[in-house]
Amino acid sequence: MLEHYTGRDEGTRLTRTGHGRLELLRTRELLAQHLPAAPARVLDVGGGTGVHAAWLAERGYSVHLVDPVPLHVERARKHGGFTAAEGDARSLIENDRGTDAVLLLGPLYHLVEQTERLRALCEARRVLRPGGVVAAAAITRYMGLLTYCADGELNADRLKRLLPTIDSGRHDPSLDFTDAYFHAPQELSAELSQAGFEDVRVFGVEGPAWTAVDAAGEDGARLMDSALLCARALEADAAMLPANAHLFAIGRAA
Repeated sequence: MLEHYTGRDEGTRLTRTGHGRLELLRTRELLAQHLPAAPARVLDVGGGTGVHAAWLAERGYSVHLVDPVPLHVERARKHGGFTAAEGDARSLIENDRGTDAVLLLGPLYHLVEQTERLRALCEARRVLRPGGVVAAAAITRYMGLLTYCADGELNADRLKRLLPTIDSGRHDPSLDFTDAYFHAPQELSAELSQAGFEDVRVFGVEGPAWTAVDAAGEDGARLMDSALLCARALEADAAMLPANAHLFAIGRAA
């Protein structure tokens, strides 16, 4: 994971492609709908170079970013407006019940063992005030298969290596990305509940039209408005959740 992120510019991932911009816009929409009002304290765990942290700080939130990649933390600090430190989602250097909201918009798919994901979720619950909100992102089981298909790069060999992920959730890093776990919607919901969160809900982020945006490449901007409308309309439709690239789960600390 460290090697993967050290070798690329994660700061531009959500702005350099149509799909990335769709993910960014929808993630911000969902955060705006479900986070407590500013100036709530937000802990952005696995916050990368600070794309979401900077946006939240501009909206009046008190934000502290934690990330395990030193390069990410170095770049995040250059934003100003929020603090940043190296850290691990499974062992947060934070006081009990001192935070209004915790973002886990990356750690759950890098923790491939369920015990490790539950550790991270339990840490989020520990640092949240009663009634505080956790927002956790996950990659869907079908993302890899649909990405290769949208790019026109799905062949028999890749299909053979992608299909096991749909059954097990374990991504094959020899294909792309890094060691990762891809969730089924009901599994993500169950993990939040198991960690002690209440009122758990799971939403689709990009909607099913993200593959069209991907396939359109540089011309994807003309599809954005339609894709956004589709994502909003189907965000809570259980049957359509697996067609998203990412899931967004919300839960409340008891």
